Amino acid sequence: MLLKDKVVMITGSAQGIGKACAERFAREGANLFLVDVNRQLLEKVASEFNDSGINCLALEVNITSLEKVEEAIGKALDKFKRIDILINNAGITRDGLLVRMKEEEWDNVLAVNLKGTFNCTKAVSRVMMKQKGGSIVNISSIIGQIGNAGQTNYAASKAGVIGLTKSAARELASRGITVNAIAPGFIKTRMTDQLSEEVKKRMLQNIPLGRLGESKDVANLAFFLTSASAGYITGQVFRVDGGMVM
Repeated sequence: MLLKDKVVMITGSAQGIGKACAERFAREGANLFLVDVNRQLLEKVASEFNDSGINCLALEVNITSLEKVEEAIGKALDKFKRIDILINNAGITRDGLLVRMKEEEWDNVLAVNLKGTFNCTKAVSRVMMKQKGGSIVNISSIIGQIGNAGQTNYAASKAGVIGLTKSAARELASRGITVNAIAPGFIKTRMTDQLSEEVKKRMLQNIPLGRLGESKDVANLAFFLTSASAGYITGQVFRVDGGMVM
């Protein structure tokens, strides 16, 4: 078990990529600090981990509030005494054409996807600086690199996450903390399940590997980037997109 006694904090961990990350890190013996706004799903996931012998703390947290994030981290430190890894995964979409997009749709997406990542990174980096080490992985998106019609808010938030990643990597490197980003392409999640077969067919035409990715594809890379094998990698953005963007 490569992560025995290590503590990993994962936001948006009740489903999708976040849950897959939790499962991947748990297999390596990590203690889990799971954060989500969906209390019902979060409690179900936490119960599954605890029943299987995984040491897991799950807290309903609105990451758009720095105060709430810091309060939750305080509870995690009371239980685990440390946080070694942060996976900033929580994110939302509120799609719509630019000229029709409501101000609140812009604000809500930026608040969760970008400000939430900032809040968690700021709070956890203080802990890691005292520990003189740690790893942070931010989940961005290929949409933050290439844009997408109907997603100006989402694209802006994910592009912002990339900028945050690179700047934080420069600031925290001297303290032994690595900061990297993953930019997933089209991954099988609850959101993609709701797409029509016609839309999925068009998507697949743009993916050289000819299939949608799976949450575990992202989770496996997140694990690598926080392992000792990636200790000399920081400030980078890695696409997991089946070759869609080359």
